[in-house]
Amino acid sequence: MADIIQLLPDHVANQIAAGEVVQRPASVVKELLENAIDAGASTIKLIIKDAGKTLIQVIDNGKGMSVTDARLSFERHATSKIRNAEDLFQLHTKGFRGEALASIAAIAHVELKTKQEQDDVGTSIVIEGSNVVSQDVVVTPKGTSVSVKNLFYNIPARRNFLKSNAVELRHIIDEFHRVALAHCDLGFALYNNGSETFNLPVSNYRQRIVNIFGTKTNEKLVPVEEDTEVLKISGFVGKPEYAKKTRGEQYFFVNNRFIKSAYLNHAIASAFEGLLKSGTHASYFLNLSVDPQTIDINIHPTKTEIKFDDEHTLYALLRSAVKHSLGQFNIAPVLDFERDASLDTPYDLKGKHTSAPTIEIDRTFNPFKDEVEPVQSKSFSSPSSGGASYKKQQTANWESLYVGLESKSNDFETETDFSEVQFESEETNASIFEDDSAVEQVNTTYQLHNKYIVSTIKSGMLLIDQHRAHQRILYEDFLKNITIKEAVSQQLLFPLQLHFSVQEIQILKQLKDDLEHTGFVFSNVLEEAVEITGVPVSVPESEVSIILEQLISDVENEVPDAHFSAADLLAKSMAKSLAIKTGQGLKKDEQEHLVNKLFACKEPNVTPTNKITFITMSVDELDKKFI
Repeated sequence: MADIIQLLPDHVANQIAAGEVVQRPASVVKELLENAIDAGASTIKLIIKDAGKTLIQVIDNGKGMSVTDARLSFERHATSKIRNAEDLFQLHTKGFRGEALASIAAIAHVELKTKQEQDDVGTSIVIEGSNVVSQDVVVTPKGTSVSVKNLFYNIPARRNFLKSNAVELRHIIDEFHRVALAHCDLGFALYNNGSETFNLPVSNYRQRIVNIFGTKTNEKLVPVEEDTEVLKISGFVGKPEYAKKTRGEQYFFVNNRFIKSAYLNHAIASAFEGLLKSGTHASYFLNLSVDPQTIDINIHPTKTEIKFDDEHTLYALLRSAVKHSLGQFNIAPVLDFERDASLDTPYDLKGKHTSAPTIEIDRTFNPFKDEVEPVQSKSFSSPSSGGASYKKQQTANWESLYVGLESKSNDFETETDFSEVQFESEETNASIFEDDSAVEQVNTTYQLHNKYIVSTIKSGMLLIDQHRAHQRILYEDFLKNITIKEAVSQQLLFPLQLHFSVQEIQILKQLKDDLEHTGFVFSNVLEEAVEITGVPVSVPESEVSIILEQLISDVENEVPDAHFSAADLLAKSMAKSLAIKTGQGLKKDEQEHLVNKLFACKEPNVTPTNKITFITMSVDELDKKFI
């Protein structure tokens, strides 16, 4: 029998390794930025075209490479950081696996230009699909420039799995944020399709957060500091009132390396217990410094997951540090049994004797006497007034005030029948039916646990999920308004100004036209804020910020996928935000109206996200339950 096991060719092995290291353009950005940091650069520039599908270029002013190093950097398992296995547990650098450049070169066109400070000229290497096309001498500034073009050009299947440019760009910006937040002592710049998106100068950690997420972020941050033998914690957490429905602004850094840890995230959530609204998540930007020997960062190809020797201790320290900061800055409620400072005696009156005020009353005073004698004994005295007295003035001819009232009152009693008096009551909504008898005839609904609406049909019973049903109704209404561009808008008495990050403002600019077709009116769009003067009729002013945040999140995560239109995505997102929630009580006429509107929809059976809105149960099925 012939041998069937054989060694893979190098270019195939590189492409398989690329599948682990390079999932999307953002993976290339991460590897190249980390290499630039390890090269000792002080400024790093990232240039993107077509969300990285056409070009990803990273330029740094680091120490550069020699001719030999430049050539060896594209070989598999070539690294400058590891000499033996023990070095894996003493890592203080970023890229160490020795597979990144080799994997990238296997699936793209790569051009490397590098020069060391002491050299007169640099080196230029062009590689296409693991094959070195050229290696020449070139004039280039000190540092390294790596250009990655036409990603996945030789693996069309992998390229087809990439999302739209908006989604891929969001992943790139996320990686850029992670690296920039971990190294606030370096300058970073990001250029997308020729325009500058971020320009981050060298700054402290708080300024770097503000430069990335907007100036409004500064007032949301609460500092966290803790230094122990096991763990050193520094950074910031967001105030509970600014918690978001998404997990976008949650960053853990261990030894200046971004990580994901559901276990440590639970520690933060536990510290915020009782302070956050249901369904919201706190923001945090925390740096953890631990001994490199106590962690293993080589368990995942992207190095975003880490194993800790003693996770329970880290959990307890992190939770207590965050709770301490929230209490120290009066964010969390605390039990204080001491006297309230506002109730203390003023400084000027401390040690002085205070006499109680006395009140004297003339019990013989009668206002209905013809002549009223001056009051001598009635006085209101206080320690400060020295007992100054008040005298009642005579009220002559006071009877004239009541002249004619008797006749008027008699007339009023004869003309008024109090059995017909109508009392003012709360305003009631107009009935959608013609008369009350119609309501009694049609009213066959019942609300179950403030979640489901039960209604009778000829064959049995109908059970409707009120939240999902309302989603379908609102979705078709919004989609119709966007399509015919005739939405009704209600003007706000005072303009509403909402603050967003630079990236979120760019998304709102793209959606501005469609939002205006639904009824929003934007008076001004600034770099970090939008001013709204009108909202759709069905949208309360307090819900506007929640709707826009949810919409931005849906667009960033592309819910649904790229083959849907922006109008469809907008209608879905707004319907999800504005639909009546589970637990909301509905009146009988509101239940009836919801049922009628649902079955007037084109597709009443499912929500915009294809979840069923109602179920039916026939009489036969009910009869079987009693057998």
